Amino acid sequence: MQKNILINMGDVEMCAIRSRGKGGQNVNKVNTGIHLRFNIKTANLTDEDKDKLLKLNDTRLSKDGVIVIKADNFRTQEKNRLDALKRLNLLLENTLKVAKIRKPAKVSRAAIARRIEQKSQRSKIKQTRKKVRF
Repeated sequence: MQKNILINMGDVEMCAIRSRGKGGQNVNKVNTGIHLRFNIKTANLTDEDKDKLLKLNDTRLSKDGVIVIKADNFRTQEKNRLDALKRLNLLLENTLKVAKIRKPAKVSRAAIARRIEQKSQRSKIKQTRKKVRF
């Protein structure tokens, strides 16, 4: 079951950083990468959700309870900002996903009857294999 999560932009802190990778000398001059910081303790989430997130075993989670996502895959700051938000949303959805309660299926009466019929047929076959006594 999917849980709808609304991220309050006040809980998210983004700052521009120098990106690595493609871009030539432009990489050394322009801050196109994004550092996204999401503080779990001050976020607008339920206490249960906060506990789940704080127990998360992920390298992006600091000891202070802050999720840090570094996005520098794209050449533009706007694309990196959207990528960071998308990755944060995906992390929250996967972590806060509510597990579906499994209800065991009941065996139908017809299935029980078929099973008993098969057992009796098998029993008759085995009865014919016995030694004949006079």
